[in-house]
Amino acid sequence: MKYDLVTILGPTACGKTSFAAQLAYQLNAEIISADSRQIYRKMDIGTGKDLADYDVNGKHIPYHLIDIAEPGYKYNLFEYQRDFLAVYEDMRRRNVFPILCGGTGLYLESVLKGYKMMPVPQNDELRSRLEGKSLEELTQLLATYKTLHNTTDVDTAKRAIRAIEIQEYYKEHPQEFVEFPSINTLIIGLNIDRELRRARISKRLQDRLQEGMVEEVRRILESGVTSEDMIYYGLEYKYITNYIIGNLTYEQMVSELEIAIHQFAKRQMTWFRGMERRGFTIHWIDSQLPMNEKVDRVMDMLQ
Repeated sequence: MKYDLVTILGPTACGKTSFAAQLAYQLNAEIISADSRQIYRKMDIGTGKDLADYDVNGKHIPYHLIDIAEPGYKYNLFEYQRDFLAVYEDMRRRNVFPILCGGTGLYLESVLKGYKMMPVPQNDELRSRLEGKSLEELTQLLATYKTLHNTTDVDTAKRAIRAIEIQEYYKEHPQEFVEFPSINTLIIGLNIDRELRRARISKRLQDRLQEGMVEEVRRILESGVTSEDMIYYGLEYKYITNYIIGNLTYEQMVSELEIAIHQFAKRQMTWFRGMERRGFTIHWIDSQLPMNEKVDRVMDMLQ
């Protein structure tokens, strides 16, 4: 095979996981997740792990970098690169073909482009200076930095301050590239019509609420994770926690969360289009094509 890796990306609700699993079945491959929230244990419904999708025709497709950290922990890009590399190199040693699948643009780009980040310490002086600024002000400030940061997931002030802290550190400590393998990847993007995507997101949110997403968040809070830490994870965890602690009514939570997920999907697509401008070739496939046709198209490309 002429590629080292297949990468499958696309916005939320486009069907990435099931497609990746079907392709892995054909290739006898294993899947490496590129999702910044699915790394947390117990955060299953809200992150859409859809673990049943990894069972295809009676075969379990092995997956990696899912359920590797406890809720409350703040996993970062440096750790993702380190963990991705360990899994990728292990799979190469075992002669297993890897499929990278996810929607966190910065995670994807950081390993495909091969830039290696270093761990960034906390900057208390900077944090106190930024405290009290609105999310909008912080997002505008973040946009002034030239280096790459994932604004897709920055939907709380605390996350934005951490993002600025990282950018400021790299500005003051210009990093030389650390050796990272050059990966020749075939990138497949699942394209989904905007209105269909919106309908799927709305339906999926209602389904997850019925599956017990509120109870999932409540259990995690009762286990000792603080509401502040849960809000840090954004989206479902931010809005449901605010409902549980009394900051939002149930109706407000559902309405505001639905809007936030739509905005998140739009930001994901903006990131992927940016990847194309930055030199990545993404082969877009209509997500609505029959599964076997999508798989066949990728198999043809690989050969």
